[in-house]
Parts: sequence; structure tokens; C-alpha cells
Amino acid sequence: MALAAGVIGELLITAGVVLGLFVVYSLWWTNVVADRVAAKKGDRVRDHWAHDDTPGRDFDAKDGIGFLHVPAMGRKFQVLIVKGTDAEELNKGVAGYYTKPVKAALPWAGHGNFTLAAHRDGHGAKFHKLNRLDKGDVAVVETKDEWYVYKVFNTLPQTSKYNVGAIEAIPKGSGRTKAGRYLTLTTCTPVYTSRYRLIVWAELIRTEKVDPERTLPPELR
Repeated sequence: MALAAGVIGELLITAGVVLGLFVVYSLWWTNVVADRVAAKKGDRVRDHWAHDDTPGRDFDAKDGIGFLHVPAMGRKFQVLIVKGTDAEELNKGVAGYYTKPVKAALPWAGHGNFTLAAHRDGHGAKFHKLNRLDKGDVAVVETKDEWYVYKVFNTLPQTSKYNVGAIEAIPKGSGRTKAGRYLTLTTCTPVYTSRYRLIVWAELIRTEKVDPERTLPPELR
């Protein structure tokens, strides 16, 4: 009996250590790796911008189309925006724009919904603080040639991950009923789970041309 109890105890300790290491890997090391990958991809995008005269709307940047800046999530917060929301993309520490089940409208479109997703925890956890956003907060999308400034007008703290209406061209549940130029940010909730989705809706309030020095717009200074 004593021998069996000792073996079981050792197995439980080993299991505890393994689980602890898994948590460290999931919540810390994957962030480190993803941030490194995203930083390299972001540097390549900015390098392309600096050495390519192609207009931003026609620019073919396989590493990303721009950056999202959200002061409410940190004074210098920015995340690279890429195409697609599959785990293969989001695990690289980026925000991806939806291609399915509803295709996102890119910022320069005359109307539509620029819909983005990013991880809440692990793999860069770029939207970990998305719950901090509230009505009136700003989000700025930086592209090669233009700054797109959006203002948050509504949030949905929790909804089903199957709520496709939240990312439609006229987002259902947002309070808007007419076509506009919207930005929708989505991530998992509650923290450390993927059971539900947290939604933030914003609308375009102005645009600003990027100058040669890439001077930040007033909202980011």
C-alpha cells in the first residue's frame, strides 16, 4: 500500500509539473515566438513601403496590408494586419481580416465592414486588452498611403462564436442599420477560453494622407 501510494504521488507530481510547463508554453513562450515572427513580418512590410512606389490600394504585400493602432490597449500598441483568420495566420502574432464566412471590406472601400480577429491569449495575445475599449475610443488603421481613423460606437461583451451577423457589412446588433464604413474587432472571451466572442464596433470618422515622414495622426501622439 505504501509503495503504491508513493508511486501514485510521484505520478501526480510529474503530471503537475507537465501541466505547469504546458501553461508556461501556452501563455508565455508562444507569445515570445509569435512576437518575433510578427516583428520580422512587420519590418518587411515597412521596408516594402519605403522602396516601392506602388499605390497602397494596389500594393501586393504578402506579409501584411498595414497596422492597427489602439491607444486604449497601450500608448504604443500596434499589430500587423494580414489576410485570413485561420489559426495558421493568427498564431503568428497578428490580426487577420476575415475572408469567410463574411468577406471583409478593406478600409479604402466606399462602404462595408473591415473585420479583424486576433488571439486573446497565447500566440502574441494581441487582443488581450480588447475589453478595455469603450464608446468614444479610437482605433487607427495605418496603410501605405493613408491613416484611417475610427471611433468606437458600441461593444458586445459576449456572444456566440457562431454569431456571423456581427461581422456583416451592416453589423447586426451594433445599433447601425445603414451602410457605412465600419471596423469590427473580434476575439475570444472569457479570458483563457474560446467559448464566446467579444466584439467591438467602430466607424470611420476621417482619413489622413501619410506624409513622407509618416507623421502620426493626432489621435496617436
